[in-house]
Amino acid sequence: MTLTTIAIIISLFFAINIGASGTAASMGAAYGAGAIKKRWIALLLASLSVLLGAYFGGGEVVKTIGKGLIPSTVLTSQITIIILVSACLTLFLANLLGIPLSTSEVTVGAVVGVGIASKAIYGSYILFIVVVWIALPFLAFCCAYLLGKLAPYIEKWLITFKNAKKASQFLIVLLILSGCYEAFSAGMNNVANAVGPLVGAGLIDKSTAILWGGLFVALGAFALGGKVLDTNAKKITKLSLLQGSMVSLTSGTLVVIASIFGLPVPLTQATTMAIFGIGTTRDGLNIWKSDIVKRIIKVWITSPISSMIISYLFVEALIEQNIYEVIIVFGAFVMTIGLMSFLSPKKSLIK
Repeated sequence: MTLTTIAIIISLFFAINIGASGTAASMGAAYGAGAIKKRWIALLLASLSVLLGAYFGGGEVVKTIGKGLIPSTVLTSQITIIILVSACLTLFLANLLGIPLSTSEVTVGAVVGVGIASKAIYGSYILFIVVVWIALPFLAFCCAYLLGKLAPYIEKWLITFKNAKKASQFLIVLLILSGCYEAFSAGMNNVANAVGPLVGAGLIDKSTAILWGGLFVALGAFALGGKVLDTNAKKITKLSLLQGSMVSLTSGTLVVIASIFGLPVPLTQATTMAIFGIGTTRDGLNIWKSDIVKRIIKVWITSPISSMIISYLFVEALIEQNIYEVIIVFGAFVMTIGLMSFLSPKKSLIK
């Protein structure tokens, strides 16, 4: 089996995991608000919408992942495999935990890791992307918070001009369409994370990569997305029909705009923060105290760093064969884990 074939297989496996993770960010609001009663229907709609988004709008982000972060000359077949394996490991673990993780963060982190090891990165553009990562979720939170404040007045207005039954039917349709729109934006942005390194290395042409990447992302969304869907839909906060629409429209629009400019952005973070914004209007700051929120924030911080370290170590061990560098970095990692365990609060063993 050639290195190119191995890289393509890993890329498609990564695409399946992207679909599983991205489902929570696309149809979680509609499912959580009760607009879609059956989980498999939510997953099917997400799959079809993600595929359409990849096919019609995924090209610009593919260019960024393939050529915009590090020189394309760095992307050999071996390096491409390292990037994909590093990102896959991080994302696969998050899927097992049921955490809505940003595939853009783990992919960019993996690309940056090999760029650091190769001493060839476009630092200014990477810094710009990181700034967008920081700003986008909080922008989503603010927009959703303001819309959440308006939600009771809009709902009252709808009931005034329509009877309650017709108003409810309208909101159900609106929320389902909003969820599909958000899934479409996920296809525009996230499929590039799986196939971008292949295109940058010249292992496959862009059109073919987007088509197959989109198909396997859709497959992952339908087959494996249930657990992450439940996390966003049920474990964060309960949404009304209108509130769910506001979440999907907010995050979807922000990601569509970013995709047009070729920016790989954290859709799941934007969606989750939009849910927090809506929840804050009703529950106040108490929503930020829940365990699931703390877990999500921790994974957001550690995921790009983890994939960056993994890809860096792979390059040093397998390509450069610099075992001393691997030992030093791995030792620093173990030391950090140990210090964190000492600093974390311990429960008293005395009853």
